[in-house]
Amino acid sequence: MVNVPRLVIAAPSSGSGKTTIATGLMRAFADAGLVVSPHKVGPDYIDPGYHALAAGRPGRNLDAWLCGPERIGPLFLHGAAGADVAVVEGVMGLFDGASGQGELASTAHVAKLLRAPVVLVVDASAQSRSVAALVHGFASWDPEVRVAGVILNKVGSDRHEELLREALGGAGVPVLGAVRRAGTVHTPSRHLGLIPVAERRKEALDAVAEQAARVREGCDLEALLALARSAPPLADGSWAPATGPQPANDPRPVVAVAGGPAFTFTYTEHTELLTAAGAEVVTFDPLRDESLPDNTRALVIGGGFPEVYAPELTANEPLRKAIRALAEAGAPVAAECAGLLYLCRSLDGKPMCGVLPADARMSERLTLGYREAVALADNPLAAAGTRVRGHEFHRTVTEPGAGAAPAWGVTHPARRVEGFVQGGVHASYLHTHWAGVPDAAARLVAAARQW
Repeated sequence: MVNVPRLVIAAPSSGSGKTTIATGLMRAFADAGLVVSPHKVGPDYIDPGYHALAAGRPGRNLDAWLCGPERIGPLFLHGAAGADVAVVEGVMGLFDGASGQGELASTAHVAKLLRAPVVLVVDASAQSRSVAALVHGFASWDPEVRVAGVILNKVGSDRHEELLREALGGAGVPVLGAVRRAGTVHTPSRHLGLIPVAERRKEALDAVAEQAARVREGCDLEALLALARSAPPLADGSWAPATGPQPANDPRPVVAVAGGPAFTFTYTEHTELLTAAGAEVVTFDPLRDESLPDNTRALVIGGGFPEVYAPELTANEPLRKAIRALAEAGAPVAAECAGLLYLCRSLDGKPMCGVLPADARMSERLTLGYREAVALADNPLAAAGTRVRGHEFHRTVTEPGAGAAPAWGVTHPARRVEGFVQGGVHASYLHTHWAGVPDAAARLVAAARQW
């Protein structure tokens, strides 16, 4: 039995201020000398970057769709090892999960799996007495979800706060904070959400500091910490990446992982899994590095925003040629979403790596949601027939959408094929969490050794 003090920060709906409050609370706890473990419910890559900035530890995702409900507790304990307190930011509204799947992957589902108390962040900007009905409804909807406190966000004045607190006096849920409206905290967004930390580090640091100041001013930190400490012990064992074989007299193969401002979407566990499988993981920045890391034997290009940096990616012709040469030589290459775009012939008319016989462009349509898929051909990440759960999140399209050997046959929510398997290349829009695809990292490292 392991006891990690923990809180889930949830809300009735998106836009209530979960990220502001959760990030500010992480930083406020850290500034008070606590070791804080930051977590995010769902597949989102961007919020964990702000969490890491606030807490000084890697932000980690807890997604019951991608990884399976049985791994939520173990992944949490792995990420929270050595922490004084863990703060888990929810996703969407408290009870919103995978479409058509009931509570699966919702904040409420994860809170139950973690046996964690929930603090509800309510946007109180356009209500007074009605807040009591809203909080009462959320607190009583599912008796297994312990809504143990509320933080009132976007409060307009002392009088407004007084009315809200008076209304909530009989709701049975204590008010643990009231945060005023403020125009000074600005975290800009664009077509896929917040701009990642890697693209605006100084401004992000300032924003996180301001968020922490607002939380300190408006919230009862001692009460919130006491609530976190009331969470019961967890019986789950901690997750650990499986250790792969290390052949005698064989150096660890270098797996180059794209990073920098254009490729920020990755899960912390991916690097841990690659390392445990026997790889030496080396990060490179396609915006600045003109060559791949020395002795690269495999390449991982995850998600991000290549469409924002297309001119700079095009200008780095030496690296584009090196990547094309590596792929043509048969090295294992795993590319997700942004990586897929980078491997195309062009992106919005600007030359890319030219590995794949496809062209990419921005689209007005947002493609977003969980997917079920099956691997249609053997590739560096999965054997043919492997079934996975993933998600898509993009405003681009490729023409064609699939190669002669597609990467995946999507089976849910609609049947189609997508992506490319070509030589050692696996390129697709589908994001997966490798903790939920146990053999992916080991398979990639084995392919690197063989190549």
